[in-house]
Amino acid sequence: MKTLAIRPDPGGNVPETAMVMAAGLGKRMRPLTATRPKPLVEVAGRPLIDHVFDRLRSAGVKRAVVNVHYMADALEAHLAARVKGIDLVVSDERRALMETGGGIVQARDLIGGAPFLVINSDNLWIDGPTDAIRALAARWDDATMDALLLLVPLAQAHCHAGQGDFRIDPNGRIVGRRVPGKPAPFVYTGVQILSPRVIADWPEGPFSTMLFWERAIAAGRAYGLVHQGLWFDVGTPGAIPQVEAMLADG
Repeated sequence: MKTLAIRPDPGGNVPETAMVMAAGLGKRMRPLTATRPKPLVEVAGRPLIDHVFDRLRSAGVKRAVVNVHYMADALEAHLAARVKGIDLVVSDERRALMETGGGIVQARDLIGGAPFLVINSDNLWIDGPTDAIRALAARWDDATMDALLLLVPLAQAHCHAGQGDFRIDPNGRIVGRRVPGKPAPFVYTGVQILSPRVIADWPEGPFSTMLFWERAIAAGRAYGLVHQGLWFDVGTPGAIPQVEAMLADG
């Protein structure tokens, strides 16, 4: 599919706050997650969540809300010792794991009323010509968007075993999800900007962010930006040496 080439302004207004999703159980990463939460699994000599905070700091994000559940004490101690230059706030999910959508809802008062970043803490990506977070910020149009997802072509989703997530039109509008038996051309990277407008009428208990995405797609207010750098799905122990080998090769 041919997509519209957009050259974002690297000086775009980066959201001040990021919600870092770090509460998951990391089941696919076992046995490594038997002794540590997945965000503390090391890739290329550093915990995954440290790579994420490097990207937040580089982009100029001022504040991070991090949700915690599994081995929360270990994760909180690590963050307190390692995170510098960004104000850190913890959203405590020790009593119940709320999943991605429920986690955002629980943290909504901490996030505030402006558009915000949401980043999976097990993400690993390399920027292309432009910082990926700044590129998202430059592409964001609050008048037309409720969700802007950083996507990567399925063929370039390294170590990813899935069949893609979304279809987009030439202007970047998300026009559909993957249907059974038919791969979708783009994979969600775990990085997005959301408007607080989309956080409404949520169900009780845990639920996925997909609820908010589906509403935004139906309203024509969900968009994707294609990542111009590298992205790695570090979902299993076997993916780690593959990712490290690719990084070592440049």
